[in-house]
Amino acid sequence: MDLGLGGRVYLLTGASRGLGYATAECLVAEGASVVVSSRSPEGVTAAAERLGAKDRAIGVAADLGDPLAAERLVAAARERFGRLDGALISVGGPPRGTVAALEDAQWRESFETVFLGSVRLARTVANAVGEGAAIGLVLSTSVRSPLAGLGLSNGLRPGLAGVAKDMSDEYGPRGIRVFSLLPGRILTDRNRELFEATGDPERAQRDAEATIPMGRLGEPAEFGRVAAFLLSPAASYVTGTSIPVDGGAVRAL
Repeated sequence: MDLGLGGRVYLLTGASRGLGYATAECLVAEGASVVVSSRSPEGVTAAAERLGAKDRAIGVAADLGDPLAAERLVAAARERFGRLDGALISVGGPPRGTVAALEDAQWRESFETVFLGSVRLARTVANAVGEGAAIGLVLSTSVRSPLAGLGLSNGLRPGLAGVAKDMSDEYGPRGIRVFSLLPGRILTDRNRELFEATGDPERAQRDAEATIPMGRLGEPAEFGRVAAFLLSPAASYVTGTSIPVDGGAVRAL
């Protein structure tokens, strides 16, 4: 299948590694150009180099908590590639902790980056693209079912899924699609950190795998292929939905 990605341009945040980087790999392999972003200047430079397409990949460091970051990222894509066709918006997982244990300052900081930063960038991208564009928000299966010890994620991610749905209604008449992706247990640095935090990472991984019908953790590339398809013109009638990529772990229909 030709995904129709040749010549298109996408902005990906949280993309110096993990799920965002895996998606960038798929997009570049299919002929798209990408702007990869994260907070680390060294990280995004290295990521762009690893993609192996010097004329179709650039790295731009940005913190989505910065109110000016969204406009700067969109401008970078247009200046370098002359167009923008969509974005995959992801931010690092918020700190661990139960709702009862988290302090107000932690909620405010995570709201500014995880929630408001994502909304601001989605809005800015939507105002800069035309018909046929797509915006994906990388959230979590916590949208469907709370995850133990991740109170911030449980509180903020479902709200972002609602925002994505609302945006899909608003921007649909302009031919712009908006959707959410709900990754489950995928072997990223974030999940390795969560396993390490238990004190027995090997047992924690085995316990996690036991809850997944497929009996294993996912690989970042498995997520990247789904995200690249959904961003592509081949998925032109998919919008306003939240799609789990979780090996069947979510029990909700």
